[in-house]
Formats: sequence, structure tokens, C-alpha cells
Amino acid sequence: MAQHADAPPADKKKHTGSCHCGKVRFEVLADLSGGGNRCNCTLCTKLNGTWVYTAPAEFTLLSDEDTCSTYAQPGRAAKRYFCKACGVHLFGRDHLEELGGDFVAVNLNCFDDLDPSTVTPHHWDGRHDNWEGGTRDTPWPIFTT
Repeated sequence: MAQHADAPPADKKKHTGSCHCGKVRFEVLADLSGGGNRCNCTLCTKLNGTWVYTAPAEFTLLSDEDTCSTYAQPGRAAKRYFCKACGVHLFGRDHLEELGGDFVAVNLNCFDDLDPSTVTPHHWDGRHDNWEGGTRDTPWPIFTT
């Protein structure tokens, strides 16, 4: 059976999300069947988020962008967005060839319709820029000796 051109692919579902105070809201078309992503880079470790990566066209910020503040880690291309009022980190925008180019990393902890503990995490070794290593099911070490 052919899928309607305007329908999302069978493995993608539209989710809504928000920060704690609700001033920042978004919609994202995401495939969660493959699990979420965790990273051991210094920022992701401190944020303790679990992320789903999606194409920029599949992410819609429903609030005005001026409700967000941004942070870009020195020496990195990623731009992180968080609520100016409550400080919750919602998403980031970046470009990595290993992930197919431009993407949006959306924090599963901010989804309104999802218990993030039900999503299997896959781990990236961002602390060592080991994107070519892909993911694994157990966390990468933060420090190596």
C-alpha cells in the first residue's frame, strides 16, 4: 500500500515538547524506534540529556526564538538552545558529516508525550571526537588512562 505523500514515514511520529515553565514549545517528527542518543562530551555529560537526532525540516520551534538563550561551546559548531526563564536545555543545532550533515538534537526529557526512560539509549564518544566509532549500547568512558 502506498503511503500518502503528506504522511510521515511509518517509523516517525510527531511529538510536542516544552521547557519546565512552558514558555518554549516545539514539535518534532522523530523516529524513536532505534532509541535515543547519549554523549559523553563535557557539555552533554553535565546536561545529562538523551537526544533524538532529526533533520532541521522535521523540527519546529513553536515559540518565538527570543524566548531562548543560546550557548556555543568554544571550538565547537553546535549551538544549544535553552529557556531564558527556567533554564531547561531543549535542543541543539549542529553539523556532523558522520550524522549526515545538518541536524537538530532534541532533548527527549522535554517531550510532553513520552517517558524518556522507555527509550533505549545509545552512546557516542563525543568527548574524544570519536564520531566515526558510532554508537554502542554501554557508555563510553569519560576519562581514559
